[in-house]
Amino acid sequence: MNHSTYTHRSSFKIAYSVWKALFLREAVTRIAASRTAAMWLLLEPVAHVGFMLFLFLAVRLTQIGGIETGVWLMVGLLAFLMFRRTATQAQNAVGSNLALFAYRQVLPVDTVLVRACLEGFLTIIIALLIFACAGLFGLNVFPTDPLAVIEAFAGMWLMGLGFGLTVSVAQQLLPDVGKIIDLLMMPLYLISGVILPIASVPQPYRDMLLLNPLAHGLEAARLGFSPYYYAVPELDMGFLWGSALVLVFFGLVLHRRFARRLMTL
Repeated sequence: MNHSTYTHRSSFKIAYSVWKALFLREAVTRIAASRTAAMWLLLEPVAHVGFMLFLFLAVRLTQIGGIETGVWLMVGLLAFLMFRRTATQAQNAVGSNLALFAYRQVLPVDTVLVRACLEGFLTIIIALLIFACAGLFGLNVFPTDPLAVIEAFAGMWLMGLGFGLTVSVAQQLLPDVGKIIDLLMMPLYLISGVILPIASVPQPYRDMLLLNPLAHGLEAARLGFSPYYYAVPELDMGFLWGSALVLVFFGLVLHRRFARRLMTL
């Protein structure tokens, strides 16, 4: 071997190269898989917000919790989509990339991390486009506390990552887990406060809903847009971030424990 042409690469450089290649591959697949792929990424949240806004305005509900109905709906839906899209894409990453595990540099956890990062990036772009369009229609879409909004969306993304890391292992070992998770997404959507103001729920049921950390993320995101929003007094961002970090840690432990089995499925 010619030692002058041999370059030793550290583990970090190898991992970075793998993540970069996976990110580009996933981005092309996600955005350019068909002529309408990019359009559908934006159409889902726009259609959903438009439909729900029509229903709320039909009953003359122009404000919810002290802020405009349109802003309330957009912020809640986009915050939940940050979690749901990240979780869904991450949990399916292993099963969609089994052929890549023939390369020893690619680990199952790499595909999950890259998909989660890509989905978070795409959701941010979609959110900015939707807020820009809403601003053109006269809605006040400028948050009074941008850092609080960023913290809330980052917490929702981290929850999606932790959820995806955990379920991506579970559904490969137990295929029926994926079907159960799909069934649970709609109830989770409802109890997280996307279309239901948590503050309007009487006790003790409100405390039960607030056992869901996603509800805290949605409330915090809305409060960041308007200090006049009537957020629940039990709002606790530490609960959201703590739950997310526990899920991420548990998911990483599962990937380390079952890495070889996942690569040989």
